[in-house]
Amino acid sequence: MKAQRIAIFGHGPVGRETARLLLARGDFVRIVQRKPPADLLPGALFIVGDLLSAVDVEAACDGVDTVICTAGLPYRASVWERDWPVAMDNLVNGCAASGARLVFADNLYMYGPQTVPLREELPLTDFGIKPRVRAEITREWRDAHRAGRVKAVAVRASDFYGPDVPNSVISYFGVRAMLAGKVVMLPYGCDQPHDFTYVPDFAHALVTLADAPDADYGQAWHVPNAPTRTLRQVLQLASELAGVKLRIRVLPGWLRGIMGRFVPELVELDELAFQTDRPYIVDSRKFLARFGIEATPFETGLAETIASYRKG
Repeated sequence: MKAQRIAIFGHGPVGRETARLLLARGDFVRIVQRKPPADLLPGALFIVGDLLSAVDVEAACDGVDTVICTAGLPYRASVWERDWPVAMDNLVNGCAASGARLVFADNLYMYGPQTVPLREELPLTDFGIKPRVRAEITREWRDAHRAGRVKAVAVRASDFYGPDVPNSVISYFGVRAMLAGKVVMLPYGCDQPHDFTYVPDFAHALVTLADAPDADYGQAWHVPNAPTRTLRQVLQLASELAGVKLRIRVLPGWLRGIMGRFVPELVELDELAFQTDRPYIVDSRKFLARFGIEATPFETGLAETIASYRKG
């Protein structure tokens, strides 16, 4: 396959792993964010760019074949409501101006509360703020694709885990705490079946769609996940693999409310209770049927996560 020229917005765990895959096969990779990353991979080019600046985004999109957006915004409903529509508008316009295709690294919020496995064809929600915002920006890229302005696609993942994933309930709050001999403090219950996405699998799916033909665009694709387990079961497996004792404490609602005064992210979880108060299952059969790529088993992903924290 001919080498591609790809711009990646954001250099968090997903952006970094995506860049690593692309660089390893010889693609040109341009990393775009407001500040230089401390761990920029050899061979990647960094340029300063603010996703909320139309001028910056258009410049970053110029001269590349594909734009992959893995950027995140501060986890505040008010920030999402204000900034995500602007960011998506800039991405669509930047890609339309340059002719680049858009691959958007997405989550699953736009489906809102469900009692069935999540499928790509489910209707978009108007529930809450963060779910409603994700539905709004989904409509924007999808409408732009249908109008022929841009070729766009979304790749949707569940909660992340893996090496160096600082906000992960499995990696940071779970594995890191266990290895330090601490109690695993969870902001919500851990006994509902729940799907989790291994970050390298997410990156692999993004690269797969970057390589895919135009016929696969204009729609969403769910990243495959390891067979469903509860969070408690995943953490128990991690403790067995690491050879350490697992101690879990779930924050009661009243304490979470008090702590939310000092850790606002805890309050932000309230409107997403539908992800943890019932089974949360992601149907990825469409991706598997089309691309034939299986998810990494928990045994492998957790072992890699444990090793990364032990390296320090």
